[in-house]
Amino acid sequence: MTDFNPPSKDALFVIHNLSGLDRVLEIERFAEFDIDTIDLVVAEAGKFAADVLSPINISGDQAGCEVVDKGVIAAPGFAAAYSQFMENGWQSLDVSPDYGGMGMPGIVAAAAMESWQAACLSFSLAPMLTGGAISAIDAHGSEAIRNRLLPNMTSGAWTGTMNLTEPQAGSDLSVVVTKAVPDGKHYRITGSKIFITWGDQEFTENVIHLVLARLPDAPDGVRGLSLFAVPKFLINDDGGIGDRNDVFVASIEHKLGIHASPTCVMNFGETDGAIGYLIGAENKGLACMFTMMNHARISVGVQGLGISERAYQLARAFALDRKQGRAPGINGSVTIIHHPDVRRMLLLMKSQVEAMRAVAYYTAGVVDVAHFSADDGERELAGRRSALLTPVLKAWATETAQEVTSLGVQVHGGMGFVEETGAAQHMRDARILTIYEGTTGIQAIDFAGRKVLADEGRAMNELLDEIQDFEAELAGDERLAEIRAAVNDGVGELRSATSWLIEQDALDPNAAGAASVNLLMLAGVVVGGWQMARASLAVVNGAVADDQAFAAAKLLTADFYAQHLMPRATAYHAAATAGSNSVMTLSEDSF
Repeated sequence: MTDFNPPSKDALFVIHNLSGLDRVLEIERFAEFDIDTIDLVVAEAGKFAADVLSPINISGDQAGCEVVDKGVIAAPGFAAAYSQFMENGWQSLDVSPDYGGMGMPGIVAAAAMESWQAACLSFSLAPMLTGGAISAIDAHGSEAIRNRLLPNMTSGAWTGTMNLTEPQAGSDLSVVVTKAVPDGKHYRITGSKIFITWGDQEFTENVIHLVLARLPDAPDGVRGLSLFAVPKFLINDDGGIGDRNDVFVASIEHKLGIHASPTCVMNFGETDGAIGYLIGAENKGLACMFTMMNHARISVGVQGLGISERAYQLARAFALDRKQGRAPGINGSVTIIHHPDVRRMLLLMKSQVEAMRAVAYYTAGVVDVAHFSADDGERELAGRRSALLTPVLKAWATETAQEVTSLGVQVHGGMGFVEETGAAQHMRDARILTIYEGTTGIQAIDFAGRKVLADEGRAMNELLDEIQDFEAELAGDERLAEIRAAVNDGVGELRSATSWLIEQDALDPNAAGAASVNLLMLAGVVVGGWQMARASLAVVNGAVADDQAFAAAKLLTADFYAQHLMPRATAYHAAATAGSNSVMTLSEDSF
């Protein structure tokens, strides 16, 4: 095993050169911050990850959580780590100063989250969901609700959860049956929710559950869902903690990975009904919840990046240390990093980690502009861009994490398949990422349907035009010729597949569903390649002239991405445009 090293050098390179931070810092909301402050915060977040979170990662996986008296007791060390997390003010990083937050750009929060999630994915889920709950309450809650809940959530004294899924209602929220009955100024909630991440713990004084439920006279389907804030402990008029609310943990799941993150079955209203407070308007709850879901989807994309970085670090350290076999021109046994195929695997890991990081931080920067720019046109363009990229980041980065963490096991050989090295935990932990917050298929049909077809490719073509314009900038340096050609080819494949889908949608009702995952993965590969090309151009323009080794590695890694990853665009294009016949024709009894 190896200690976790926060990826500060490449993270700072991406923040400075690829994330759009220069534009973000021109926005009035962020005017008080400068590069030096941001660099310091990112470095300190990495230090916290390495010193506090990484040491509890393996022990937490081994110990797991337990249910005692209808509540969760976290793995040893987690309460102390959370106390330090709260004392350091980390939860408040990108929250509005109106509620005690630091008000920093989302780019900074993304970089900090990467380190925390790489160091201990199970721990990081609690503050990640709290951040999403804060965003939903801030966007849709009344002034009274915001003032009642957000200061304590911002400080980390209270955590937040997302309660959507029920035993009969997985991804199909139209069949949610949890009930909400008006009772004076609040509502009484009854029902059961499953798969509730960090549904309970003993180390904060309160937990604020955001719950989708249905009013007695609500319309059928998702149009009849309302959103409620249901506290674990009721809140007194003076803001202090009151009586225990009627919401309890029934059990926790026994899972493949993230063992130290309790996945709870939550019962609301076993006796008198759990008291909840309406967020937004009645029967408009799903729209409110989507604010939290989109926040979470970006965060889960960053989780894919973080766990991939951790797996890469472990594999690299093993390859530099493990001796096995011989290499041309070297006497005696060599470390396995001398073998071409091990290098190929490590470069597949390294290049995709760097592409994911660039896409994640860039997307966070676009979201900053979409939320806070004073320029209407710029804000609208950024809104379309962030909407387009959110499902790509979530699905492509988490699918890529499956490959990267699996390669980490493979680099270790037989030692990767046993728990001793830690490589298996990364692969186990990563497996949930393509499932929660909307599976890859759900992200893909959202991408194809709502983000491409709904505006007839406008947002996609705006992006492709920008990449095409940038590609011409690569012509000035012969070292970038192969990267330029790969980007040009990738843009052509993605533009062609987009046009095909728009044409076919009117002819074949199954076209979008059959094409969607391959179209999304095509977009991820191409956008990742664009960011790697942008990194290369920054390097040749002297962005890291003071570190020639880092500069050379960035160029070589981008070359590898162009040669080994960008050709996947052709295959994704072919599969995306194959049509639905082979997918839909096979009879059910032939499966």
